Amino acid sequence: MAISRETRKFEAETKQLLDLMIHSLYTNKEIFLRELISNASDALDKLRFSALTNPELMKAGEELEIRLEPDSDKRTLTIHDNGIGMGRKEVIDNIGSIARSGTQEQIERLRKKGGKESMPELIGRFGVGFYSAFMVAEKVELDTLKAGAKTAVHWESDAGGTYTISEGRKRSHGTSVTLHLKPVDRDGGIEDYTREWTLSSVVKRYSNFIGYPIRHKVRMEKPEADEKGIVKPDGKSTIVFEDKTLNSMKPIWTRPESEVENEEYNEFYKHIASDWKDPMLRLRFKAEGISEYESLLFIPAERPRDLHTWGAKYGLQLYARRVMVMDKCDAVLPEFLRFVRGVVDSSDLPLNISRQTLQENRHLARIQKFLTKKVLGMLSDLYREDQAKYLDFWKQFGIALKEGVGVGADEQDRIVPLLLFESSADSERLTTLKDYVSRMKDGQDTIYYITGESRSIVENSPLMEGFNRKGYEVLFLTDPIDEFVVDRLSVFEGKNLRSAGQGEVDLEGTEGEEGEKAKRKDQEQQFNDLFNLLGKLLEESVKQVRLSSRLTTSPACLTIDNDDMSPQMERMLRMADPDAPKQKRILEVNASHEVLRGLRARFEKDKADPALKSYAELLYGYALLAEGAEMKDPGSFNKALEGVMIRAVQETAPEA
Repeated sequence: MAISRETRKFEAETKQLLDLMIHSLYTNKEIFLRELISNASDALDKLRFSALTNPELMKAGEELEIRLEPDSDKRTLTIHDNGIGMGRKEVIDNIGSIARSGTQEQIERLRKKGGKESMPELIGRFGVGFYSAFMVAEKVELDTLKAGAKTAVHWESDAGGTYTISEGRKRSHGTSVTLHLKPVDRDGGIEDYTREWTLSSVVKRYSNFIGYPIRHKVRMEKPEADEKGIVKPDGKSTIVFEDKTLNSMKPIWTRPESEVENEEYNEFYKHIASDWKDPMLRLRFKAEGISEYESLLFIPAERPRDLHTWGAKYGLQLYARRVMVMDKCDAVLPEFLRFVRGVVDSSDLPLNISRQTLQENRHLARIQKFLTKKVLGMLSDLYREDQAKYLDFWKQFGIALKEGVGVGADEQDRIVPLLLFESSADSERLTTLKDYVSRMKDGQDTIYYITGESRSIVENSPLMEGFNRKGYEVLFLTDPIDEFVVDRLSVFEGKNLRSAGQGEVDLEGTEGEEGEKAKRKDQEQQFNDLFNLLGKLLEESVKQVRLSSRLTTSPACLTIDNDDMSPQMERMLRMADPDAPKQKRILEVNASHEVLRGLRARFEKDKADPALKSYAELLYGYALLAEGAEMKDPGSFNKALEGVMIRAVQETAPEA
């Protein structure tokens, strides 16, 4: 069916991105060619993969290639590929619009940054390599025919806010992108991209690793020769055009390491990861024996935007005998290492392996086990040799690494030593569990931790008072996933992990064991009746009111029984199910605090004093606020506070 010519507007975000491209001060504009070649390579990959199950998409013996066609007279450069091609809807979806969640905010941030640094971030952030053509082109045309389709599509725009789309004349599958180049401006970063030397140098720098030939016609003088091929001494020369391949095409992971420069590794990473920054770490190795494969892995400098997006696809590029069979294979690395990028090339896999058979393939299971061991080993070496760089890694990917705790015994033994935590020992440095154990006090047999929303909240929690007095270090767990970690990791080097707010703990002072026991027994007898009353007044919220060994300066705090879930875990579960029953807590009070002594005196004076209910609610509300929790009934707390304030004012007001 014929496609009528239509003029359409770019989406608002797309137009703003184009404006940033056109007016960019970024001088390294030659990366446009890398981006367009990368797009062409992806199209060839897709066709080759599709042809595995649909052979009629390619002609017998057809060679997949990328071809550059410069024209110095017309000042144009065309990038051809005979890949999968696109239909009309795909052209509109892929080129007419890039609307995504959060795009507008990112654009504004990049616009404010401006300067030379924002452009590669812009290209890498949105995967909008096609638009980089407008850094060097006044107008861009695209002609494409989807493999297996009959109607070609023509697209063109000068980035003025609109583009036109119509039926094209292309008769073979693939895509051709024609750039009508701006004048040469070397100060502005625009070279003459119709020159062979310029094109060749850019391809060598950025796209030498592409697995398809990147070719262009080279003008040559061919002298006349006789029938035996001997050049005639005074013969004429004939002008001929011959194909020249600009890239090596040899997969980078198959070349000897001594022949591969760091810059080549970095460019390869940027190509497969659609990133604009160099990777943080690189790992390359070859496995031989029962399973034979080669692997080249990278850890990014920054976490991918979809690292914590539910359902986001992840995995390594999977090759079988140098042929890519899957772009994101999640069967060769566990989910907690989903931030790793790279390739695995196996000689033991069939080309037609499907996602349905991945988990059943024992070869891939062995690869996953070995790759996991290698990556964790690399991180262990990094922590031992360069803790500053490991800290950079941890800030980006520590949360994902924590997900690996509990996956399996082998992985856990390697992951746990790599975990870092904030603690009460040092406000500036993170600690490992091993370092925590090395600092434990004599007589301490438990690793204590406290969970909460931030360091400032847990550090100032009343729960910390007794531990500070005793000199016990406490880990501060402020990531939601920390609840999962401590649930799966109950023991480390023979030391139990325990919440600072769980159960009863022995944190009494230093007056001597017998003296402390006698003092506590005396307080329990004195306050027993008051505790029973407070428990009855707060029975909807607390299961018990008891004397605390945790508190030294605060009047009250909330704790849980040994078998109860933590408040943070309860909040997360209630977010999923708001109707879930609320767990009752234990209210611990400080019998030495002035508030409790005064409350006991009031209780002894009048056990039916109605103000006692207000004081009970205030104590409970105080304990909630101290841990940063929300109140179930803030109105009741406010009324109780108001009543106490009124009574205090009336009792202290001078007589008229």
